[in-house]
Amino acid sequence: MLDKFHDECGVFGILNHRDAANLVYLGLYALQHRGQESAGIASTDGTRIIVEKEMGYVADVFTEERLKRLPGSTAIGHVRYSTAGGSMLCNAQPIFASTNKGPIAVAHNGNLVNGDELRAHLEEEGAIFNSISDTEVIVHLVARSKEKDVERAFIEALSHCRGAYSMLLLTPSKIFAARDPYGFRPLVLGRLDDSMTVASESCAFDLIGAETIREVRAGEVVAIENGSIRSAHQFETTREARCIFEHVYFARPDSVIFGNNVAEVRQRFGAQLAKEHPVDADVVIPVPDSGVFAALGYARQSGIPFQFGLVRNHYVGRTFIEPEQGIRNFGVKVKLNPVRELVQGKRVVLIDDSIVRGTTSKKIVRMLKQYGAKEVHMRISSPPTNGPCYYGIDTPQRRDLIASNHSVDEIREYIEADSLGYLSEEGLLEAVRNGDDPRMLYCTACFTGRYPVTCAQEEALASSRA
Repeated sequence: MLDKFHDECGVFGILNHRDAANLVYLGLYALQHRGQESAGIASTDGTRIIVEKEMGYVADVFTEERLKRLPGSTAIGHVRYSTAGGSMLCNAQPIFASTNKGPIAVAHNGNLVNGDELRAHLEEEGAIFNSISDTEVIVHLVARSKEKDVERAFIEALSHCRGAYSMLLLTPSKIFAARDPYGFRPLVLGRLDDSMTVASESCAFDLIGAETIREVRAGEVVAIENGSIRSAHQFETTREARCIFEHVYFARPDSVIFGNNVAEVRQRFGAQLAKEHPVDADVVIPVPDSGVFAALGYARQSGIPFQFGLVRNHYVGRTFIEPEQGIRNFGVKVKLNPVRELVQGKRVVLIDDSIVRGTTSKKIVRMLKQYGAKEVHMRISSPPTNGPCYYGIDTPQRRDLIASNHSVDEIREYIEADSLGYLSEEGLLEAVRNGDDPRMLYCTACFTGRYPVTCAQEEALASSRA
């Protein structure tokens, strides 16, 4: 795998459509970039809930025969990349339970920072868990609530949760959609004729021809029922903390999230990067696919020609067999290969969205010079990544993040670039500004260390430094 922060999860749901399971399948297909470990769909015929889930990609998990086993006109689905709980079938979602409030299924994008604490308390009271996913904590909280109505029980369960969640809960007659009070992860409402839909990103609506209505507000619990959307509850929120990395890397470029088109924002990142870190060069080349739109913005602002000087192999699996006789930069060359005629003798501006450990960046720089690049100037369309995420992104530990213990010049020396420039925090936030102060709207903890929701790991680190 390329040296990146890994994707989180994606959710999709639809109510009141005769092809519910098939449309959820398509919605998950559009959200595959958010998680590639497992895929699942839960559907209801108004009485029972049926769940089908398996490890693997959406298209591999859901055959036509499997989709036929999912009845009814209402369904939710999930694609997963594990951030809490390992990569195994028991952690695949949606998670189903028969409760005293009726059958329910839950699909969750995010991470509860107090999930372990809640789980320990529930286990002390006799709860038996079938997975190690923090999502199952929600199921137990709903089932154990003294509220007799599932809507009130769900709201009560969420009141105990801290951290990030964009969540769907399916009952035989409704879908509940909830977003945490900080709004870390995106969640969007839509309409398809007489059917109501909800998804992690708007690109899923585009595939099925649905119209985007609005985002679920931070701290809002929405009931989707009888062809309508009802705001069931609004948790108090003092500020929002939308994940800035959704715009940097995670969301699909054709999505609109947090009020901004992702492709346009990434181009603005690149344009600002060109202003902050200009360089005399012959060609601007992106690391595909993560650096493409920032490179377009950089090229337009700087006037330096844009070229696809690196070609990505889109058909590489998770693993591959390396020959016994070593090949220089083999791991990266399987996935990326320079176009010699576009880089030979050129001063190259190489654009990517981030540097995590630095290992892949080093190999790409070396490879470009091996193919004849005269100079390689690396430009990164985000600030240095020096802190882990605790809100639903799989990130390395702090000690493995190169920017946490090296200066920019030390990183430049390590990756063997002729120069290195990162986008400033100010430039990053200006690119997503929609009138309000972006410092009160976005989480930039992985760049700044300012965590909007405290967690045990950061509290322990602060204590060790004291």
